[in-house]
Amino acid sequence: MKHTRIVTAGAAFAVIALALTACSGGNAPAGGNDGGGDAVAAIEDVKIIVPADPGGGWDQTGRAMSQVLTGDEIVGSAPVSNVGGAGGTVGLAQLANEKDPATLMVMGLVMVGAIETNASAVRLEDTTPIARLTDEPLVVVVPESSKYETLEDLVEDIVDKGQEVTVTGGSAGGADHILAGLLLEAAGLEGAEIPEKLNYTPNSGGGEAVSLLVGNKVAAGISGVGEFLQYIEDGSMRALAVSGAEPVESLPDVPTITDAGYDVVLTNWRGVIAPGGISDEERAELERIVTELHDAEAWTDELETKGWADAFLVGDEFDTFLEENISDVTGTLENIGLI
Repeated sequence: MKHTRIVTAGAAFAVIALALTACSGGNAPAGGNDGGGDAVAAIEDVKIIVPADPGGGWDQTGRAMSQVLTGDEIVGSAPVSNVGGAGGTVGLAQLANEKDPATLMVMGLVMVGAIETNASAVRLEDTTPIARLTDEPLVVVVPESSKYETLEDLVEDIVDKGQEVTVTGGSAGGADHILAGLLLEAAGLEGAEIPEKLNYTPNSGGGEAVSLLVGNKVAAGISGVGEFLQYIEDGSMRALAVSGAEPVESLPDVPTITDAGYDVVLTNWRGVIAPGGISDEERAELERIVTELHDAEAWTDELETKGWADAFLVGDEFDTFLEENISDVTGTLENIGLI
């Protein structure tokens, strides 16, 4: 059965009205000046904050960054700390109080949605955007013993039985949650019908979702391909569909959601931000470090290993991307009844 309701990633995630500006005021390192002050020294060490528990995509990203930054001697040290909770907004609140400008926080689409669903007091406007790094399709999975053989089996059962069918994934309002809502919208549900039918169990780290799925505690799960890939390969989970426009190389036999009958395309981007209030020079130095990370051969290898697409944007281009992401995410959340 072909469901004709069309919801594309371009329509779902295109606009965010957000004035992300980095205020002047120097704390430490960078390499240049704005005309008037002394140039500041290069940053030799960075801290990486992962605003989620270990095991998920943000954690994998932060630890891959640390490994490449230190392994290629871009910086001397890059320790990673996990501050999980509320879709990254607990970590975001910590970043707001961070005094060290040499701090990078992993974030992305999930945080954009979580800020809205959690009515976070601290917003992305309060931080300094540095770069977008990666883009990754999501995958819808079920436990190996599940009765669901196709995506349509699962979606139609949710439409019929509602709250009896539990779906797990990342934080409330994040990419996984949004994809679940878009699938029900594509199946013909509207507005308040979607949250009434959708029994979504959020998690602050990929490990929790894996435990629920492998333990047959939930009917289905949604996450980045990289987070579930090893469990699909070892037979603990069965993949029903991936959310990109094209099939995934590591899962060649798994159809796209569109090919499975639902015209929905959605991918999950990840990037990094820094504390608000750092100087232009400090921001430029962090952008230099992240650009060297991106250009490193070891980072390219990490992308291939994890199945992440290179989605690098820095400077004004990243600002513009963010300015084109928040309002549309908010609008999508409203349209599918999640806020």
